Amino acid sequence: MTTPKAEKPSKARQPRDKDSTEDRRHQNPGRPSVYKPEFADQARKLCLLGATDMEIADFFGVDTRTINRWKLQHDKFCQSLKSGKEQADDRVERSLFERATGYQHNEVDIRVVNGEIIQTPTIKHYPPDTVAAIFWLKNRRKDEWRDTRQQELTGAGGGPIQTEATLNVSNLSSETLAEILKAKDAADAS
Repeated sequence: MTTPKAEKPSKARQPRDKDSTEDRRHQNPGRPSVYKPEFADQARKLCLLGATDMEIADFFGVDTRTINRWKLQHDKFCQSLKSGKEQADDRVERSLFERATGYQHNEVDIRVVNGEIIQTPTIKHYPPDTVAAIFWLKNRRKDEWRDTRQQELTGAGGGPIQTEATLNVSNLSSETLAEILKAKDAADAS
């Protein structure tokens, strides 16, 4: 005697509501993002320290493509990166200017004299650095300080340069003159 078999549930997918499927696809495509809102401030601080996008990606344990995606998807993250990088660049610019023009800062000289520690406030002076000054000028005043200068030659009144060529044929044989005329006629005909 055979017993009736229990019906197995169908493995075929049940039709879903089309609108809910499309909504889910546009809301969270792929796996969930590991992005957290606090990443924006952390990224800004990293940029202030001079971190590159690759170093920021390493810090968060993601690929640089993910950082680029976060820039597009999270405006605060993007603005934090821009702000941090801009502030770091400004600091470098100020430092280069100080290096190019010379600067000074307060310092404390610490010495041991007769077994006693003596602290003397001093002012340390740094003279201008020629290489920094040249670098600054080549970037800020390109027309006057670049290595190569562009020169244009023009003719009278700013027009094209006029040239003249004369050929002294008095020393040429009649055969050579005939060949020159033949070549000229052939060139004019083509």
